[in-house]
Amino acid sequence: MIIYLGADHRGFALKEELKAFLFDRGYDVVDMGNEVEEEGDDYPDFAAAVADAVSNNPVEDRGIVICGSGVGVDIVANKFIDIRSALISNSDQAKAARNDDDANVLALAADFLDADTAKAIVDAFIETAYDGAEHHQRRIDKITELELGPIVGESAEEAEDAPENEEKENTT
Repeated sequence: MIIYLGADHRGFALKEELKAFLFDRGYDVVDMGNEVEEEGDDYPDFAAAVADAVSNNPVEDRGIVICGSGVGVDIVANKFIDIRSALISNSDQAKAARNDDDANVLALAADFLDADTAKAIVDAFIETAYDGAEHHQRRIDKITELELGPIVGESAEEAEDAPENEEKENTT
């Protein structure tokens, strides 16, 4: 298992602390950036790099993405096929995300977590296995189907081009 880390300037200090923590525990860790604390960097760059790397081996590898709120990096990571990112605030939630949902990317909110809590979350996330229960797998399969096709409805562009809309425009 490779653990990929990525964070913007607001998550940089926590990322560095977690990187040392994971190295000390013997994990294979790859830092996807930012390499320096740089005010004004953009979290999508680092979250996308982590999610892209994990999506190459989503069963075995894990990712940890960090920004101020954790929300932005979570949204970005979940745009990638085979990524199930979870914004986590405590270790019980991390266990559930792994056990029930087979989450493979952990999103953390640097502005709302101290280092010890973050380490406990990371421990729970990495050490908990997916249980593979039928009902859990059925739900994951449904998520995968959503990733591979349109969800519901039409895009705004398709709706504008629909013949019924052209008729309405011509009669008004």
